[in-house]
Amino acid sequence: MPIRVLPSELIDQIAAGEVIERPASVIKELIENSLDAGAHRVEVDVERGGVELLRVRDDGCGIPEEELPVAIRRHATSKIATLDDLAAIGTLGFRGEALPSIGSVSHLRVISRPRGAARAAEIAVDAGAVSAVRPAAHPPGTTVEVRDLFFNIPARRKFVRSAATETGHIARLLERLALSRPEVSFRLRSGARVLFDAPLPTRQPAGEERLAQVLGKELIPSLIPIEHASGPVELSGWIGLPTASRAQPDQQFWFVNGRSVRDKLLASAVRLGYRDVLYHGRHAAHVLYLSLDPRLVDVNAHPAKLEVRFRDGHQIHEFIFRAIERALAATRPQASATPAANAQAMLADFAPGSAPPGGEPQRWPGQRSEPGHGMAWGSAAWPLRVSGSGALAQTVSEPAPAAYAPLGVPLAQLHGIYILAQSEDGLILVDMHAAHERVLYEKLKAERGTGPAASQLLLEPIVVNVKPHELDAVLEDAGAWERAGFEIDAVGPTALALRRVPALLAGERITAIVQSVIEDLAREDGLHHLEATADRFLGTLACRTAIHAHRRLTLPEMDALLRQMEATDRANQCNHGRPTWARLTLGELDQLFLRGR
Repeated sequence: MPIRVLPSELIDQIAAGEVIERPASVIKELIENSLDAGAHRVEVDVERGGVELLRVRDDGCGIPEEELPVAIRRHATSKIATLDDLAAIGTLGFRGEALPSIGSVSHLRVISRPRGAARAAEIAVDAGAVSAVRPAAHPPGTTVEVRDLFFNIPARRKFVRSAATETGHIARLLERLALSRPEVSFRLRSGARVLFDAPLPTRQPAGEERLAQVLGKELIPSLIPIEHASGPVELSGWIGLPTASRAQPDQQFWFVNGRSVRDKLLASAVRLGYRDVLYHGRHAAHVLYLSLDPRLVDVNAHPAKLEVRFRDGHQIHEFIFRAIERALAATRPQASATPAANAQAMLADFAPGSAPPGGEPQRWPGQRSEPGHGMAWGSAAWPLRVSGSGALAQTVSEPAPAAYAPLGVPLAQLHGIYILAQSEDGLILVDMHAAHERVLYEKLKAERGTGPAASQLLLEPIVVNVKPHELDAVLEDAGAWERAGFEIDAVGPTALALRRVPALLAGERITAIVQSVIEDLAREDGLHHLEATADRFLGTLACRTAIHAHRRLTLPEMDALLRQMEATDRANQCNHGRPTWARLTLGELDQLFLRGR
């Protein structure tokens, strides 16, 4: 087949295949145009999941009548004009591909009236065929109407899912866009039903009210505001408490200069920030906004503009990781803090008249049916037996109101596992092993930061076989290995010799650990993997050293542990992510015993 120039209609359909994946992709492109036009109100109407009809109406600046024929031509845009503009894009759209691509695979109609214009005008595109501009009636702003999407590409239309599925994708898209611009109202209708409505917030700052509109009011108490800046880079938004983590990453939102993105580097930085406080396989909720000089980020890296590239990805990764780590470090017990464990679930389990399923005894959240559960527990926990009528009274004291600290005053142990403490407004339960584990872990990390890592010189070097390019990468970053307690050199083109190793690695599978570190150095989070590996061993040491079940503590020992928790970073969770304490208020206790009814 000879080389030939493709017809313009086929070129448009190929471009449409890159930009338009499904009806939600059309909505995204059109709403981004509306936001670039300064709209404060965006309304979306769909029918049959957007395949039969997609309509986006805004109150933006509008398109002048004489520019309508240009607006539906390929690579026609008002966003950029020179190569310098492309290197510093500050708008959501810039390629000039959306309208012509949509018009090549649908029946497209654009009606617009600029602010101050006497009348509106409209233009239509039918599978790439453009009609003449004619007068129309329309308020200031623009309406883009798309009918019979993919009608002329049956193969593409077959890949469109059911109306319910496609409508769901559009609704989730509107949620992301609404979070990206709290100062803009959004509404989505399917026929006569309103599927999503985010009116203009009534108070300032608008972000928290928009969060409640999109994600629900119940999530707000579980979010930590975050705001951090360094030079031209600023991070703001909210991150969820570890106790509000989810099985799916469906409440994770990233916005870079107002653009909703899905970026591996950003996701890696967040995941690393939660590494000490989150269960493996759980996903933290977050809504984060990264603002930086447009010249430091390339948004022209993906046809759908869902991914970005940073000029200095390492610095951005480090900036975000440290900001989140510092914010989570403040999650320690406080009088007004959200408890690490959910007492409402406790009330549901112990509601009067409810029978335990299968006749099994009810358990408090966090109590395991078997000892261990991946941690070094002792033998099975037996109930605390009290001999003599005065034994319990000797352990219980009524503190003065001024003596109450956030975790209260200890009263006793329960089953050799939990510490019971009386707080100003109720009862505190503390998992003594998890709490002590966190206290020891943070202490060990602090001691490591005061000087070089303790290491052990080997009588005979351990030789690790690696690939040539991996060996080059290790030697290039030899300083990081030395700070972690290693002494390394090359003894061949594919052989790495370990002459000194961190003291904590003694007796561990050193070769396997080093190989895993080298493999992870190729990833963005590999830059912190040596530190993470050291932390993992510190965590193991803390877990094995912490007090275990059956250890009987005196009241002064319990009190000392509670006070250490209050002064320890991230004390709401152990380093495996389990909660360390829970609170039952007097009101919840009254509800449990039906007092006042």
